[in-house]
Amino acid sequence: MMKTTLQTLANKWNNYKYRFVPWIALNLGKNERTLRHVRERSQDKLISDEEVSASLLKLFRALFKSDLFRQKEVLSFLPASVQSAYQDTLTPCQFINRADHYNDKGASFFSNEVMLDTLGFSIHRAPSSLLSAGRGVFVAKGTVPKGTVVSMYPGTVYQTHEPIFFQSIRNPFVFRCIDGVLIDGNDNGISKVVFRSCSGRDRLGPFKLSDITWLTTAPENPLAVGQYVNNCSNEKSANVCYQEFDVPAEFPVELRQYLPNVNYRHDIQRPLRCVILVALRDIQQGEELFSNYYTIVH
Repeated sequence: MMKTTLQTLANKWNNYKYRFVPWIALNLGKNERTLRHVRERSQDKLISDEEVSASLLKLFRALFKSDLFRQKEVLSFLPASVQSAYQDTLTPCQFINRADHYNDKGASFFSNEVMLDTLGFSIHRAPSSLLSAGRGVFVAKGTVPKGTVVSMYPGTVYQTHEPIFFQSIRNPFVFRCIDGVLIDGNDNGISKVVFRSCSGRDRLGPFKLSDITWLTTAPENPLAVGQYVNNCSNEKSANVCYQEFDVPAEFPVELRQYLPNVNYRHDIQRPLRCVILVALRDIQQGEELFSNYYTIVH
């Protein structure tokens, strides 16, 4: 009984210690291979915002086009030129086959197949190759080229002055951006309730402005599993890095339903913050994704 209790406490500590400031201060320099160094804040981005936006739009448009049988109401509210651009991409036969494929296989399988067809790779969650690390994220099929957006960090976005104390208790999924903005990527407990509430609040008629399916085991946006990417170690170096991305105002309203982030407050006068993960090198099928939990800006 005592051994089990100690093991449980040890596992919880291993999950939490990377967010415990005194531990970080004492241990940050002991594992240099787990740190990422940049000379200034502007160099924190491996690829440009335009490349990030283009990559997300490419996948989101493919998801939307391949799911038109469920997007009829959204489609009806779009300008005629936009409707035509979507409807002309699929033949009636393809349209029916996609619908049947979705009903038979489920949302997760469907989305991953679209991702593979569009980006040339797919990812999935599975038990990590690291001892006591819980779940991790792996390349399921294909190869991820260097400089590619490989995942997104989902969750509620909190500005520096907004309350997150209760949500942060025993929560190892709170991500801190360089400017102090926080993203709560926990898919359980009060964090889950808050995200659902904020997402429902921000809906514009038939247009959903965020994706709540990342809270389930079958996310419609297959990129939205970034909170399960584990920290690298001295034995397994990082193959992805975090990069902040502010969603531009001109981002198509019909595609915002795939964004796995939402602001805690609806009256924030700044773009929605997202965090994406970018491949540091080519990543092969079967490899687990590892990130640097800490980026040191000199």
